Amino acid sequence: MRIHIENLTLDLIIGLLDFERKHPQRVIVNMEAEYRYDKDETFLDYARIVQDIETLLQRREFSLLEEAVEETAAMLHTRYPQIERLFLKIAKPDILPRCRVALSKEWIFEKK
Repeated sequence: MRIHIENLTLDLIIGLLDFERKHPQRVIVNMEAEYRYDKDETFLDYARIVQDIETLLQRREFSLLEEAVEETAAMLHTRYPQIERLFLKIAKPDILPRCRVALSKEWIFEKK
């Protein structure tokens, strides 16, 4: 089974520049995760996943997108060990005037 969380939009303190440390900016998170679905035991609660992502990103005030992506993946892998493959993308759509800047990574986890 594959779960998609698309265009989760948050206002965060994220970045290295002085103005980024003082004022929240819009970020957009996209996530895709594959997991083994068993109707009697295993499902992913997408509302809880969204809340977990929001809480981490809002509390940590990351300096780098790289740190935000890596720590979000680590948190999701810890809380949801049934995830076998994870793709995360975090975009800063307003940082440059003519483009959307984003960073993404994919992980494949050992089956437990």
